[in-house]
Amino acid sequence: MIALLVILLTVGYILVLGFSLWILIEYWMVIDVPPAIVHTMKFRILHSYGHLIFKWGCILEKLRICSMPRFCQFALHLQLIRKDPRVVVTNLRFGTISVRLFQPKAVSSCPRRGVIFYHGGAAVIGSLDMYHNTCSFLALKTDSVVLSVGYRKLPDYHHPVSFRDCLNATVHFLKTLDTYGVDPSRVVVSGDSLGATIVAFVSQALVGRTDIPKLRGQILVYPALQGINLQLPSHQQNKNVPIPLTELMIVLCRYFTIDPSWKDALLKGACVPAHIWEKYKKWLSADNLPERFRYKYQAEFPAPFNEAAYLETRHAFEVENAPLIADDQIIAQLPGALIVTCEWDSFRDDGLLYKKRLEDQGVPVTWYHAEDGFHGCLALFSTILFHFPCCEKIMSAIVKYLRDI
Repeated sequence: MIALLVILLTVGYILVLGFSLWILIEYWMVIDVPPAIVHTMKFRILHSYGHLIFKWGCILEKLRICSMPRFCQFALHLQLIRKDPRVVVTNLRFGTISVRLFQPKAVSSCPRRGVIFYHGGAAVIGSLDMYHNTCSFLALKTDSVVLSVGYRKLPDYHHPVSFRDCLNATVHFLKTLDTYGVDPSRVVVSGDSLGATIVAFVSQALVGRTDIPKLRGQILVYPALQGINLQLPSHQQNKNVPIPLTELMIVLCRYFTIDPSWKDALLKGACVPAHIWEKYKKWLSADNLPERFRYKYQAEFPAPFNEAAYLETRHAFEVENAPLIADDQIIAQLPGALIVTCEWDSFRDDGLLYKKRLEDQGVPVTWYHAEDGFHGCLALFSTILFHFPCCEKIMSAIVKYLRDI
C-alpha cells in the first residue's frame, strides 16, 4: 500500500513538473522581450513564473480545488518585510478597511506631507505586505506620513468594493489629518496599475467636496483608465509583452462581473455602440497620441457592433470605471498630477491620453516616461532577485515630485 502511494505521488509529481515545463517553454517562445530591458533573462524568468502561477490557478479552479485568485495570492504574496527602525508602522482599521500607517520616527517641527497609496494587482494580487517596503521607503525619503490602503478584492469581492473602500478610507483620513500630524494643504493620492485607476476615480469623486481638505496632487503610475478602446497603439505594439492584455482581461472580466465569453468583443470594440464612440473618440482616439507612439499601428476600431455584448458589458463604460471620459468641468478641477508611463505596457496610451486631457484643461502635469519600463515594475522595487533599473528610476521620479510639494 505504501509502495503504491509512493508510486502515485511520484507519477503525480512528474506529471505536474512536466506540464509546468511545457507551459513555461510555450510561453518562453511566444513572449517578446523588449530590447530596452537590461536584464532580459531575468525578465523572462519573472514573467514565465507569473504565467505559470496564473495557468495553474486556472487549472485548480476548473478542478474545483482552489479559486484562481486565491492560488495566485498564495503563490505571489511571499514578500519579505524589512523593518526600518527609522519608520514607525501602525496597522489600523477604518471600519471594515485595513490600512497601514508609515510615519518617520524623527521629530518634525511642523505637520508633514500626507501620501495615500493604493496598491496595484488587478484586484487579484497586491497587499499591504507586498507594498510594505515601498511605502516605508517613500515615508522615509520624502519625510511624509504614508497611508497604505488594503482594499478588499477578488475572489470574495467584486467591483465597486475596491474603489469604494479606497474612497471611504481617503475621506476618513482627510477628516482626521490632525491625528496623524499631516498638513491638510499637502495631501497626495498615489497608486500603480489598478491603484492608479483608483487614484483617478478618487480624485474625480472628491471634486467639489467642501467638508474635507482638497487634494494637493495625484500620482498615477502606469494607469488603466478606460475599457472602451482596447485597440490603441500600445495594445497592439505590446500584445506579446508581459503582462499580456488577453490574460488581464480574464481577471478584469471577473472583477467587473462580466462573462469571460465577451472578452474578444471587449478587445475588438464590438460592444461599443456608434453613439458612444462618436461621443468619446475625441478623447480616446489614437489621433490624440504623439506621433512617436503610433508606430506599427493599424486602425481597426471599433469592430461591427454586437448588441448582446454591449448589454452585458455596458457598466464598464461608466465614468466611474473609465475616468478618462469624465466631463471637462470635472477634469478642470483636478489637482496637479505626476503621470508615469512605461514604453512596454499595454496601458501606456491611457496615461498619455489622460495627460493630454489634464493639460487641455489647464491642470499642471509632470510626466515621466520609462523607456525600459513595463507594467507592474513598481511592485518589484524592494525585491532583490527581480529588481530592474526602471524600478529605481520610477521611484526617483515619485520622490522628486513629492519633495516639490
